[in-house]
Amino acid sequence: MAYILIVDDDTTFAEAVGVVLQSHGYETGIETDPDKTIGRIEERKPDAIILDVMFPESDTAGFEVARSIRRSFGDVPVLLLTAVNQTFPLGFSNTDRDPTWLPVVEFMEKPCDLERLCRKVADILASARKKV
Repeated sequence: MAYILIVDDDTTFAEAVGVVLQSHGYETGIETDPDKTIGRIEERKPDAIILDVMFPESDTAGFEVARSIRRSFGDVPVLLLTAVNQTFPLGFSNTDRDPTWLPVVEFMEKPCDLERLCRKVADILASARKKV
Protein backbone atom coordinates (compact mmCIF):
# COMPACT_ATOMS: atom_id res chain seq x y z
CA MET A 1 0.00 0.00 0.00
CA ALA A 2 1.46 3.36 -1.05
CA TYR A 3 1.95 5.98 1.64
CA ILE A 4 1.09 9.58 0.72
CA LEU A 5 2.14 12.49 2.94
CA ILE A 6 -0.15 15.53 2.74
CA VAL A 7 1.53 18.79 3.77
CA ASP A 8 -1.06 21.53 4.22
CA ASP A 9 -1.93 23.94 7.03
CA ASP A 10 -5.66 23.60 6.26
CA THR A 11 -6.40 20.53 8.37
CA THR A 12 -9.99 20.23 7.15
CA PHE A 13 -8.84 20.12 3.54
CA ALA A 14 -5.91 17.79 4.33
CA GLU A 15 -8.23 15.40 6.17
CA ALA A 16 -10.70 15.41 3.26
CA VAL A 17 -7.87 14.61 0.82
CA GLY A 18 -6.71 11.88 3.19
CA VAL A 19 -10.16 10.29 3.39
CA VAL A 20 -10.52 10.24 -0.39
CA LEU A 21 -7.03 8.83 -0.90
CA GLN A 22 -7.69 6.17 1.75
CA SER A 23 -10.90 5.19 -0.06
CA HIS A 24 -8.66 4.51 -3.08
CA GLY A 25 -6.42 2.21 -1.06
CA TYR A 26 -3.65 4.60 -0.02
CA GLU A 27 -2.25 5.10 3.44
CA THR A 28 -1.96 8.78 4.36
CA GLY A 29 -0.24 11.07 6.82
CA ILE A 30 -0.77 14.77 7.42
CA GLU A 31 1.79 17.41 8.34
CA THR A 32 0.56 20.96 8.95
CA ASP A 33 3.90 22.60 9.73
CA PRO A 34 6.25 23.10 6.77
CA ASP A 35 9.22 23.28 9.14
CA LYS A 36 8.51 19.73 10.35
CA THR A 37 8.09 18.18 6.90
CA ILE A 38 11.68 16.98 6.44
CA GLY A 39 11.61 15.38 9.90
CA ARG A 40 8.35 13.60 9.03
CA ILE A 41 9.89 12.28 5.83
CA GLU A 42 12.96 11.08 7.74
CA GLU A 43 10.66 9.18 10.13
CA ARG A 44 8.81 7.51 7.28
CA LYS A 45 9.62 8.12 3.66
CA PRO A 46 6.41 8.52 1.65
CA ASP A 47 5.84 7.18 -1.83
CA ALA A 48 4.57 10.63 -2.84
CA ILE A 49 3.90 14.01 -1.25
CA ILE A 50 1.03 16.42 -1.80
CA LEU A 51 2.37 19.84 -0.86
CA ASP A 52 0.66 23.20 -0.44
CA VAL A 53 2.59 26.40 -1.21
CA MET A 54 1.16 28.97 1.17
CA PHE A 55 1.44 28.63 4.94
CA PRO A 56 0.77 31.21 7.68
CA GLU A 57 4.51 31.56 8.27
CA SER A 58 5.27 32.28 4.63
CA ASP A 59 3.36 32.55 1.36
CA THR A 60 6.22 30.70 -0.36
CA ALA A 61 7.08 28.06 2.26
CA GLY A 62 5.93 25.24 -0.02
CA PHE A 63 8.44 26.21 -2.69
CA GLU A 64 11.21 26.10 -0.11
CA VAL A 65 9.99 22.77 1.26
CA ALA A 66 9.86 21.31 -2.28
CA ARG A 67 13.49 22.29 -2.82
CA SER A 68 14.50 20.81 0.56
CA ILE A 69 12.69 17.57 -0.26
CA ARG A 70 14.46 17.34 -3.63
CA ARG A 71 17.88 17.97 -2.04
CA SER A 72 17.36 15.43 0.75
CA PHE A 73 15.08 12.85 -0.91
CA GLY A 74 15.55 13.33 -4.64
CA ASP A 75 13.37 10.43 -5.68
CA VAL A 76 10.19 11.31 -3.76
CA PRO A 77 7.62 12.71 -6.19
CA VAL A 78 5.96 15.95 -5.08
CA LEU A 79 2.58 17.15 -6.33
CA LEU A 80 2.17 20.86 -5.66
CA LEU A 81 -1.46 21.56 -4.80
CA THR A 82 -2.16 25.20 -4.09
CA ALA A 83 -4.37 28.25 -4.32
CA VAL A 84 -1.39 30.53 -4.93
CA ASN A 85 -2.76 31.62 -8.32
CA GLN A 86 -5.97 32.80 -6.67
CA THR A 87 -4.09 34.85 -4.08
CA PHE A 88 -1.28 36.11 -6.29
CA PRO A 89 -2.09 36.22 -10.03
CA LEU A 90 1.28 34.78 -11.03
CA GLY A 91 -0.03 32.06 -13.30
CA PHE A 92 1.97 29.11 -11.92
CA SER A 93 1.36 25.93 -13.87
CA ASN A 94 3.00 22.67 -14.93
CA THR A 95 5.12 24.65 -17.39
CA ASP A 96 6.93 26.26 -14.43
CA ARG A 97 8.28 22.97 -13.10
CA ASP A 98 12.05 23.10 -12.89
CA PRO A 99 14.51 20.66 -11.25
CA THR A 100 16.09 23.48 -9.23
CA TRP A 101 13.53 26.23 -8.70
CA LEU A 102 10.26 24.24 -8.65
CA PRO A 103 11.22 20.56 -8.35
CA VAL A 104 7.78 18.98 -8.47
CA VAL A 105 6.34 16.35 -10.80
CA GLU A 106 2.87 17.86 -11.01
CA PHE A 107 1.02 21.09 -10.23
CA MET A 108 -2.70 21.36 -9.45
CA GLU A 109 -4.75 24.34 -8.36
CA LYS A 110 -7.13 24.47 -5.40
CA PRO A 111 -9.94 24.03 -5.25
CA CYS A 112 -9.58 20.74 -7.03
CA ASP A 113 -11.70 17.78 -7.86
CA LEU A 114 -10.57 15.13 -5.37
CA GLU A 115 -11.21 12.26 -7.76
CA ARG A 116 -8.97 13.98 -10.33
CA LEU A 117 -6.37 14.39 -7.60
CA CYS A 118 -6.52 10.64 -6.91
CA ARG A 119 -5.97 9.93 -10.60
CA LYS A 120 -2.95 12.27 -10.59
CA VAL A 121 -1.54 10.48 -7.53
CA ALA A 122 -2.00 7.11 -9.25
CA ASP A 123 -0.24 8.43 -12.36
CA ILE A 124 2.63 9.85 -10.28
CA LEU A 125 3.11 6.57 -8.43
CA ALA A 126 2.99 4.57 -11.67
CA SER A 127 5.59 6.86 -13.23
CA ALA A 128 7.82 6.59 -10.14
CA ARG A 129 7.65 2.78 -10.28
CA LYS A 130 8.76 2.82 -13.93
CA LYS A 131 11.87 4.81 -12.96
CA VAL A 132 12.98 2.22 -10.40
